[in-house]
Amino acid sequence: MTTLPRPTTELTADEARRIALRAQGFLGAPDHRSGVRGVLRHLGAVQLDTISVLARSHELIPYARLGSVGRRTVEEAYWKEADRPPHAFEYWSHAACILPVEEWPHFAFRRRAYRARPHWNHELPDGTYDQVIKQLRAEGPLTATELGGAKRTSEWWDWSGTKVAVERALMYGEVVCVERRGWKRVYDLAERAIPTELLHDELDDAECLRRLVRLAGRSLGVGTRADIADYHRLRGDQVDAVIDGSGLVPVTVAGWSKPAWADPAALATPPRGRHRTTLLSPFDSLVWERARTERIFGFTHRLEAYVPKSKRVHGYFAMPVLAGGRLVGRVDPAREGRTLVAKQVTLDGRKAVPAVARALVEAAGWVDCTDVRVERVDAPELREALTLELARALA
Repeated sequence: MTTLPRPTTELTADEARRIALRAQGFLGAPDHRSGVRGVLRHLGAVQLDTISVLARSHELIPYARLGSVGRRTVEEAYWKEADRPPHAFEYWSHAACILPVEEWPHFAFRRRAYRARPHWNHELPDGTYDQVIKQLRAEGPLTATELGGAKRTSEWWDWSGTKVAVERALMYGEVVCVERRGWKRVYDLAERAIPTELLHDELDDAECLRRLVRLAGRSLGVGTRADIADYHRLRGDQVDAVIDGSGLVPVTVAGWSKPAWADPAALATPPRGRHRTTLLSPFDSLVWERARTERIFGFTHRLEAYVPKSKRVHGYFAMPVLAGGRLVGRVDPAREGRTLVAKQVTLDGRKAVPAVARALVEAAGWVDCTDVRVERVDAPELREALTLELARALA
């Protein structure tokens, strides 16, 4: 008996864009009841980064979807509360990310891969690893400094043996970061921090990968093989090995040159609702993958924080502006006292002015600023229009 191929759903580019926006939490009424933890579970991963301009990226992610959620509320939603099971853990996913704690078993494949690595970039003195584990067991949650020192010199990369050991233990899954204290990781033993029913590496690689591919497809709504692989930094061959059993369905998207897959639940209901207007962290999962961002939004996104100042085009921490389901500009922000400073603003024409002004004023209120000042607009003829729009919004 011949098995006929399944029919493939055909999507327009606009349908794919709207599906992606809804999957990422930017189209439709936000679920305030589930709050920050709901955002984390919906996205499957929230990226961490050391840069803090308006706020740190892991704070900007729920803000972009929920609005002016309290920053303390964000922190409390992520980190372990005393005498309560954790809701999340830190691990290597798309990058260093906060992940829902129920996904701990599905990263077993990555923990095994780290344990099997024959080499390490930093030297580890004999006995240091065992000493770190022994100290955590005896004293409870500690920072690297409390364990004996994070760095050997003032250089950020020059880790002490203790820091190397505890970070290796985190990658192996023996240790977990249970909170951040002054942006320093606080480490504890996984056996204490992870619920007993989740603390295992019993799932084989295929089952782990199938789950992460399915989660990536759900969080993206629709994506190519490269999009899906990038979400949790899987290899293309790992995606290929499990995509057929992942529950995602093949689709074609007008204008996309590569095959794509979609979450069947995303296809079942046409995406409708209110569009969010907001500033986006450059580390937001909506714009993680540059090629995908260009394909869906026609928008070239690049973080320039690590680019020499003389070569920056849009600014140190240029934040894309989302409005009406489109990326309509960029803002490179700073703070001076209670003034949010737009050091550089890039606008996609005059129609973008009201949305950019609205996004700036809302962000200012969130970080307790009472004024907004614009220093530079890439299109000088739009500077006056933006200034007037800001004045109206602040009145």
